[in-house]
Amino acid sequence: MIIKKISIIGDGGWGTTLAVHLARQKYPVILWGHFSENIAQTARSRENKRFLPGIKIPRQVRLTCDINEAVLFGDLIVLSTPSEYLIDTLSKIQKTSYKNKIFVSVIKGIDPKSFKRMSEIIKDHLTKVPVVVLSGPTIAGEVAQRVPTTAVAACADHQLAAVIQKVFNSPTFRIYTNTDVIGVEFGGSVKNVIALACGICDGLGLGTNAKAAVLTRGLVEVTRLGVSLGARQETFYGLTGLGDLVTTCFSPDSRNRSVGEALGRGGKIKDVLAGMHAVAEGVVTARAVYHLAQKKKIAMPIVTEVYKIIFEKKAPQRAMYDLMNRSLKSE
Repeated sequence: MIIKKISIIGDGGWGTTLAVHLARQKYPVILWGHFSENIAQTARSRENKRFLPGIKIPRQVRLTCDINEAVLFGDLIVLSTPSEYLIDTLSKIQKTSYKNKIFVSVIKGIDPKSFKRMSEIIKDHLTKVPVVVLSGPTIAGEVAQRVPTTAVAACADHQLAAVIQKVFNSPTFRIYTNTDVIGVEFGGSVKNVIALACGICDGLGLGTNAKAAVLTRGLVEVTRLGVSLGARQETFYGLTGLGDLVTTCFSPDSRNRSVGEALGRGGKIKDVLAGMHAVAEGVVTARAVYHLAQKKKIAMPIVTEVYKIIFEKKAPQRAMYDLMNRSLKSE
């Protein structure tokens, strides 16, 4: 199975970073974006000033807002849209010549209506396509600047995961494989909700002790839910679980942590999101995970408090008090 050309669907920070990365690996790449004005500006300046400022895009990266052109171009199609726009994007891809392509999902999220993972939604909308999930602790700007980074290519078909591993691996971007797709996707998605909680700690001016507690007990919640849905427990202690959680909870460049910090300082969620260019996936995921946990009767107290802060306007100070004063239990 030989990959010669690659299409990136989604010109946000991560999609643009992967286009730059793969072009540096000498692959011909096309980058698709929904907004024609952003694509035109990026093509002129060879820089995605809106989503990845300061990084020059190699000339061998073509830019387009024609979905037919983008899908036709690549042997490998990388899906990098925000989770809430995935279904709309897939409806466009359905009208193209998408068959006989390999798809890679780098989207982190859970559908709030069906509770499905992104790879499940892709398979629902595109007939019999092979899908690999690429996930891990990957702050886009660091990857673009060639800061050493690791990620995981996950697929039930280990041979296909190994193909994607070789495509994306580089001297500064090390890729592992894993067959636990459920664990990899849930780890990468639900950690965004825990990152919101850690950001709220920052906004409240709490110390490292509080953030360590939220991160650690948050990992317990993520693992508890994932295992109940068929994931392997050990996956959550790897790169796509603990690794991604640490990065997202502590990085100043983490969108989800930053949104949480603004909420902790008293900001309103509508105002906070209105001031952002990029999407904070944890906000949508918080709704999905909260209702999924209720349905499965899985205890997720941190996720519950984040949900109440965002959607029920609960005061962050009260949420922290309620977390700390629950009934006592063993670890």
